[in-house]
Amino acid sequence: MKNIYQVMTWAQAVTTWDEEILPAIQECYESDGIPDWPARREGWNNWTDLLCKDGQISDWQYANWSQAPSCGD
Repeated sequence: MKNIYQVMTWAQAVTTWDEEILPAIQECYESDGIPDWPARREGWNNWTDLLCKDGQISDWQYANWSQAPSCGD
């Protein structure tokens, strides 16, 4: 386990997700305008895994964060 001196908060992650990551998922999987909830959830999981592996969030954050509201219920 490594020390992370400055981590991203969940709120910051959600904002970044909604503004920078989600639009690409929408373009790829939602051309019909219908939300693709599984694609959004998988995208969030893959992205937060990358954040964890890159040291931007801790292992605890990765394991305990809920998904972004834009990923559905």
